[in-house]
Amino acid sequence: MRAGRRKRFGGDSPREVQPLLDDLNALLDHSEEVVVRARLQAGNLAHALKTNLAVLANEAEGEAAARRVAEMRRHIDHHMARARAAAARGLPGVATPVADSAGALARVLEKLQGGGRGGGRVTVTVRVPREHVFAGEREDLDEMLGNLLDNAMKWAGSRVEVASRLEAGGMLAVVVEDDGPGLPADRRDAVLAPGVRLDESTPGSGLGLAVVRDVARLYGGDLRLGDSPLGGLRVELVLPAAAPS
Repeated sequence: MRAGRRKRFGGDSPREVQPLLDDLNALLDHSEEVVVRARLQAGNLAHALKTNLAVLANEAEGEAAARRVAEMRRHIDHHMARARAAAARGLPGVATPVADSAGALARVLEKLQGGGRGGGRVTVTVRVPREHVFAGEREDLDEMLGNLLDNAMKWAGSRVEVASRLEAGGMLAVVVEDDGPGLPADRRDAVLAPGVRLDESTPGSGLGLAVVRDVARLYGGDLRLGDSPLGGLRVELVLPAAAPS
């Protein structure tokens, strides 16, 4: 169960043990129901707020008001991501193959891309073994990887690569690299601060990397920035690993 291969106790068990397993299954059912209900309520609240913010954005007069609305939207997205991760952290039986998430995101973003910094097409190569599994929710992994891939494709010249490796302590590192201009070491702390934009000409909220790091840390992981052999930025998303099914 801790490895994510099953969500409930089952199979043939001695009669003396079965009542305990039944109680544990009932407790797991209750915990899952609480998490689902909390996520639904948070999602409904976020939807209601975003609907009103959309109305305000349409009625806003002046650049200052539009910036305030955009800032409120970013805060909602940020805290929603944190709430989802906090609810899912440590739940038994929750596991997501990284290859499934990375492959699906790469296919979608390649179709929707606006081109790299040079204006040409960007190719995303995914080299993630099937046995590399994240001990968490698919939705959270999609959000984290989606942010990293979207950022990499905006800055890349023509190539983005995704790979993964197992680390000590039961952790998994998902690495996203691009062949763009990279990011100087003295500016990497700044890009991880919420709301900071290093290049106003590049579309995006500026909150992406901060959200990714916060969600990763809620899972007990982290986000590391470095130089890529491709010439651009190397981002390592460190997350807890689950045993492959």
